[in-house]
Amino acid sequence: MTTSTRLLFLAFLLLASPFLKVALCQSDSEDSGFEVSDVSEEESDAEEVFGLELSSAPGIETLCVFPKNSAKIIKAGIETELLVGMKNDGQSNVDIVAVKGSLHLPFDQNAVQNLTALSFSNASVPTSAQATFPYVFVVSKFLQAGAFELVCTIIYEIDGKPYQSTFYNGTIEVVEDGPLFRMESVFLSGLLIFVIVLLAIYIQNGLKHMTKKAKRAPKVEVGTATKNASHDEWLEGTSYTQSSSKSKKKK
Repeated sequence: MTTSTRLLFLAFLLLASPFLKVALCQSDSEDSGFEVSDVSEEESDAEEVFGLELSSAPGIETLCVFPKNSAKIIKAGIETELLVGMKNDGQSNVDIVAVKGSLHLPFDQNAVQNLTALSFSNASVPTSAQATFPYVFVVSKFLQAGAFELVCTIIYEIDGKPYQSTFYNGTIEVVEDGPLFRMESVFLSGLLIFVIVLLAIYIQNGLKHMTKKAKRAPKVEVGTATKNASHDEWLEGTSYTQSSSKSKKKK
């Protein structure tokens, strides 16, 4: 590889290094079996219980649904909606206080991002009833694409006592918002093609060098005795052979 080729290769790497990988986003449709209750995002006294270690109440069941996004692929910087369903099999009405969430790195308890808490007013689930509440959040657009652990909890009160239940604790895929083919993918694809071309040129030059060495191998010299024997066979029976035999007899 020549010096100019190496410099060109290094320059290409420097141009392509600031760009990040691009992930492919897919989504599937999925229907939920709950009705959405009326909610509002007003400030309330929910902040007073956010820092408390609360347990779940007996007789309360929760579940989570990602509408039209069963693959759980979240676009950074774009609003994402999920639905939390609650079933009340207890003896008292449940007053919904708030829903909150946080993002974590896999196998790490420290939160990478605390998502916006959604407060509710006048939302409740009567005894032996079920209801669904939407939770809309936005993942930071500065967050690097990849897999993260999403933890979402719903905070509620029963007879004035606060409780919370974790309705989702699983992995989501965060991707960048934008078209499928962006400048990052173009540069990375060009870099890959560039490396393949350089590798092909290197292999081709190596083969040519080996071929030249094979052509320079020394030739095997043929002995003079063989040449003389073949020469005598060609002149056998001619005047030349007769004169040669007479000269040998005189000697």
